[in-house]
Amino acid sequence: MVHWLQHETGGLLLLCAVSIAVLLFLIIKVRLEPFIALVVSSFALALAAGLSVERIVGTALSSKTSLLETGFGGLLGHIAPIVGLGTILGAILERSGGADVLTRRLLAVAGERGAPLAMGLTGLIFGVPVFFDVGIFVLAPLVYITARQGGRSLVLYALPLLAGLSMTHAFLPPHPGPVAAAGLLGVPLGWLIVFGLICGVPAFLVSGVVWGAWIGKRVVVAVPEEYVTGEKAAEDAAEEERDREETAERGPERREDEPSLALVGLIIAVPLVLILLATFGTVWWKGSAALPALTFLGNPVVALTIAVLLAMYLLGTRRGVPAAELSELATRSLRPIGMILLVIGGGAFFGSVVSATGVGKALADTLSDAGLPVIVLAYLIACGLRLAQGSATVAIVTTGGIVAPLVQAEHHSQAHVALIAIAISAGSIIASHVNDGGFWIISRYFNMSVRDTLRTWTVLETILSVVGFAMAALLSVFI
Repeated sequence: MVHWLQHETGGLLLLCAVSIAVLLFLIIKVRLEPFIALVVSSFALALAAGLSVERIVGTALSSKTSLLETGFGGLLGHIAPIVGLGTILGAILERSGGADVLTRRLLAVAGERGAPLAMGLTGLIFGVPVFFDVGIFVLAPLVYITARQGGRSLVLYALPLLAGLSMTHAFLPPHPGPVAAAGLLGVPLGWLIVFGLICGVPAFLVSGVVWGAWIGKRVVVAVPEEYVTGEKAAEDAAEEERDREETAERGPERREDEPSLALVGLIIAVPLVLILLATFGTVWWKGSAALPALTFLGNPVVALTIAVLLAMYLLGTRRGVPAAELSELATRSLRPIGMILLVIGGGAFFGSVVSATGVGKALADTLSDAGLPVIVLAYLIACGLRLAQGSATVAIVTTGGIVAPLVQAEHHSQAHVALIAIAISAGSIIASHVNDGGFWIISRYFNMSVRDTLRTWTVLETILSVVGFAMAALLSVFI
């Protein structure tokens, strides 16, 4: 029996299934922190599979080559600086009033009828450098004011915004999920940016704009009085109206104490453009003397460092923000990401154990016999994990660890691996419901009952997931 579990295909698959069940049990029933649950499940799987103690944790003198250190360190060394720098960049853009500038300009151009789309584009653009929940906290008041002015359901304006924030959070670097997926599968972030946009933008349009417009007319949610009251709300509303009238006459103008829209867009675009140039420079300018410089500048850590320094100067120092305040802002913004990084590291350790046990090869053999493409399997596993325990990050890192050996064994192109990463990310956001913290944030911030949140937000996430995966699967046929 022991030999069958540790060496035969059926036994290895059973071990993997049991370890995932243990993981879900610890998170859902025991309420254990996902990071601790991942570590416990990884140790249990490694020991049950017969791996030596030395291979799992090393010796008393050295553990540099152990699965524990290489699993954690390998991925965290890749993503920790990216996520950290991206977080600081988002905090500076938020502090500078970039979100207000972006929203006001888009609303001025779109007008009253195009206000829902303008809110969606705000979420799409501002969502690149900021976390999903931070985007909600910053932009929700703007949604309240716009809905109050438009006199229509809050849902009509909130869902496009949420779709934009969710799409960038799920599919685009420097957000933790897609960066972790890229690291686990070994694909450059440039490919992930390209296919994240190709697959994510149509998903955003269908879920946020089309679905949002349809359901927004059927689920009527009023802006709560306690959210938009007092003189400040009246002043904001009057100011928005003046901006629209002035724009119709002579185009949008900016206040002296806020950054220009072009400057905000430039800072967001700089790291994305540098990463893309480095990724595709190896093809377009192979052998060129400029390639080493492009490779250096387009390294995600270097590119984001450049963007952060630009933001600190152009949005901070040049506008009179003291260096001490910028330092405190950076420190404060990094505090929430500690547990995120630990969860990702725990998932990487779990993936290393899965690979070391031979489960990946056993799964590859089974898939080969069944004829199921890796991209479909990746999506289904991520969906199952997301539905069971609610965390998109846990779903991504666990799925990535399981399918990484399959990807390596089949020698896919980088473009195809990027599509598999997109499929995992798409599966990780499906059907947000009551076991997802984001579900309750949205319910609270947008004045929706549980029933209405299920009818609006949960369906939106499902559409975003399915359309994003469908685009990835369709492209994978030709790539």
